[in-house]
Amino acid sequence: MRPNVLATSDHPSRLPSVLSVFLGSLEAQVMEVLWTRGECKVREVMRTIDRDLAYTTVMTTLDRLFRKELLDRRKSSRAYIYSPRVTCQEWKDKEARDVVARLLAGPQSSREALIACLLEAVGTQDGLLLEFQKAIRKRRS
Repeated sequence: MRPNVLATSDHPSRLPSVLSVFLGSLEAQVMEVLWTRGECKVREVMRTIDRDLAYTTVMTTLDRLFRKELLDRRKSSRAYIYSPRVTCQEWKDKEARDVVARLLAGPQSSREALIACLLEAVGTQDGLLLEFQKAIRKRRS
């Protein structure tokens, strides 16, 4: 069995709204189950999710996540066993990089909005603005 891929500070119960932005709500729930448990068969996912779902719905969702390269699967008897291909943190990092890249590739107004939001967020954290300035100086040299 694959070890639990979550650090305690990244527990998926804190992520549904963030995950649902990039994945459908059922896909987000399934990923949470797999990040918590490590690996599961379709029926195990069904029992863990607090919704009344058809077996084929959960199976299709797992297959879709497999095709999106978020899950691995292996055959065991007649069933597949699914496991996360990426950790929760790796997934969050990739999605954040993708959002930033899309904003930077967009018009000047989206780049300006990104910079303004970043500066506002950094400015609310003690000492983080200084770290940000140091990182910029280091990057330039």
